Amino acid sequence: MSRQYTLHRAASTSPIGIDYAAELNEQQLAAVTASPGPLLVIAGAGSGKTRTLTYRVAYLLENGVDPRNILLLTFTNKAARQMLDRVANLLPVDASGLWGGTFHSIGNRMLRGHGSVLGFSSGFTILDREDQKDLIDTVVAGSGINPREIRFPKGDVLADIFSFTVNTERTIEGLLAEKFPYFLPLIEQIKDVHVRYERKKKATNSMDFDDLLEKTLRMLKEHEEVADFYQRKFQFVLVDEYQDTNKIQADFIDTLAAQHRNVMVVGDDAQSIYSWRGANFKNILAFPERYPDAQVFKIELNYRSVPEILSVANAAIAPNVEQFKKELAATRETKELKPAMVALQDGSEQAQFIAQRILELRDEGIELNEIAILYRAHYHAVELQLELSRRGIPYQITSGVRFFEQAHIKDVAAFIRFVANPHDEVAFKRMIKLLPGIGNKSADNFWRAWEASLDANGEITSCGDRLRTMQVGARSKKSWKQLAYTLDEIAPGGAPNPPSEMITSVIVAIYDDYAKANFSNYDLRREDLNQLAAFARQFKDVNELLSQLALISNVDAEAAPNQAADTESVNLSSVHQAKGLEYHTVFVIWLTDGMFPSTRSLETREAIEEERRLFYVAITRARDELYLTCPHIRLNAGYGDMFQRPSRFLKEIPTQLLDDWQVSRV
Repeated sequence: MSRQYTLHRAASTSPIGIDYAAELNEQQLAAVTASPGPLLVIAGAGSGKTRTLTYRVAYLLENGVDPRNILLLTFTNKAARQMLDRVANLLPVDASGLWGGTFHSIGNRMLRGHGSVLGFSSGFTILDREDQKDLIDTVVAGSGINPREIRFPKGDVLADIFSFTVNTERTIEGLLAEKFPYFLPLIEQIKDVHVRYERKKKATNSMDFDDLLEKTLRMLKEHEEVADFYQRKFQFVLVDEYQDTNKIQADFIDTLAAQHRNVMVVGDDAQSIYSWRGANFKNILAFPERYPDAQVFKIELNYRSVPEILSVANAAIAPNVEQFKKELAATRETKELKPAMVALQDGSEQAQFIAQRILELRDEGIELNEIAILYRAHYHAVELQLELSRRGIPYQITSGVRFFEQAHIKDVAAFIRFVANPHDEVAFKRMIKLLPGIGNKSADNFWRAWEASLDANGEITSCGDRLRTMQVGARSKKSWKQLAYTLDEIAPGGAPNPPSEMITSVIVAIYDDYAKANFSNYDLRREDLNQLAAFARQFKDVNELLSQLALISNVDAEAAPNQAADTESVNLSSVHQAKGLEYHTVFVIWLTDGMFPSTRSLETREAIEEERRLFYVAITRARDELYLTCPHIRLNAGYGDMFQRPSRFLKEIPTQLLDDWQVSRV
């Protein structure tokens, strides 16, 4: 019978020199110097969360814990490196043996050492997203699915479906029912592809990104000797941004901490905003239930924002039922400038107000890169991008490409461009390559045939009739007929319909099915396209719309070199992308019910509460000035102007905390 005996590193006999009481405030100090055991640290926005976690690591090292017995889990490798660099600057000790990194990087390291118990050699390949998509497409091609009979989801979409089931530990059936109901008739084929995909990875000694978590957790649960090794090794487990963990990450943490139970999780339940990508808000709320002896610390001193902004933030989050109640307190002095609530006529006036106020702030000495405009969804910023471009105000999109440069916007615009100018080769090829069975080579052949059919003067009365005379393969025949019909529908007799009607027809007749099969975020892209149709209502002539779009693109393209030389530019971002950032001045736009909060969130209390947390995150990005804008009218495709109710979140803020700005024209 063997006996386990653990050697502990002797504590330093001479103090290394960190005066924790001088370096930390009382709340941070209590968390950093807490006794071993499960610890939950609720760190409010701007309260020094990273500082608390860093000093906890230093405190453990200073008290004799071997760095090899510490595991630090973060959501980016950069965050882990920064914390460890700070620790190295605090203590003259070698902490290189400490394991720090993302969940996936730690999983990879563990699988390299012990993955053989699952049948993988240590030299397994990690598939990047493109490799994963290609492998899934190969599996689909070999599974007997006939793409001429059904529009089966592409590899990218299947990869997202499989990933979500891993990270949320849900079944494929349950996921499809909630997020992809239009794929439910294909459930058996999708499940078969998933089984074949798993076999293929095993046969090729390959793992995708999600396997680095799923296979690691399975290894720990199914092989006691491996679990015992790592549970003994990691005597202290520290986790950053715990509110963003998903189900499998929480299980991974609990499994590793099962023996010593020295797990410290740091996060802010009020900033849990990623349920759409699998994060589980219940993880942080239920931590005291899973660890009944857990010590709970709250860090509420905010070093970022002026008191007036924090008062609004506290009021904004207060109505949430599911939360750890806390009250952010300011360390900064009052600025005597309340956040502004600005009611405006419509999206166009909202854009004009923001552009003018930005120029005024610039004159007051505020640099453009210290200004951010935050929105719930990317399409909310359409009028704003136009107005900034017109006024020559440089801006950058933190949350992705500019609205009119997105693939789905350019796809639908290609139909409109082609009808307006049948000689447009780029538009023709982009349009037909959306159809099944048509790639670059066949698109070239079709273009040559189309070009040869054009009249000498280029006048065309029916694009559809000409397309019907062209020979296409069996796989493309049905969709080609639909394309011909749609082109005749949007431009009967060669005369284009109003642009908004054309866009709606293209979406319904052709693009909807394509988007469902090709984009896992179909709902968001459909919202963008609806907004494009709404935007197009202000143009009666198709050439006027296309000219406007081209001019905007050219203005942006000309601004790009200047922005490269002078990086100062206004930040446009979704709130999700802005989390963790801060600015002198923040504009939060389209604060109306149905926009922020979004229409899809109005059905359940849980969804509304996440939207409220998103609003709270937006507010707490501001250091000095905050503007909350609320247009009364919204352009809508096909339904005329729609009156908008102010966001319920605005109504929950006491009026005395806000300045009511009345905007007028001269």
